[in-house]
Amino acid sequence: MRIHRLAPREALKALGIGVVTALLLTAIMVPAFKFGIAPMPKSPSLALAQLLIGPDVPMPVGLLFHVAYVTFWSIAYVVLFWDRLTIRNALWLGLGLWVVILIVFFPLFGWGFLGLGISLKMIPASLVPHVLFAVFLWRLCRWGFK
Repeated sequence: MRIHRLAPREALKALGIGVVTALLLTAIMVPAFKFGIAPMPKSPSLALAQLLIGPDVPMPVGLLFHVAYVTFWSIAYVVLFWDRLTIRNALWLGLGLWVVILIVFFPLFGWGFLGLGISLKMIPASLVPHVLFAVFLWRLCRWGFK
């Protein structure tokens, strides 16, 4: 794996792809939380914002954390896999991030290892957005970096 140094135009494209990926995921996840489809007590990005800033952090701050997080990892995908912006590499990234949320962040949020302190449903429920992240990221990169 070689780190690609992005030209300014490439960096702007990668940034834009990250933001669009985050917005697409937000468009799916916000209704899932609003209508009680997601088995999580709150969105992980809001839980992280509240952990770092304080318990009174509103949802818009959580959404900003989400956009920043997704954008960062989208740019990382482009930088790390410039010569191989494949669905496989996007899925590996998404699955790696999924494992991190299960074993690092869920316990930090007080949801237990793998989210089992809340529900067994946390495992597949957290997998879905990570797979969607990979698919959206890969597709947008194919379009943006022809």
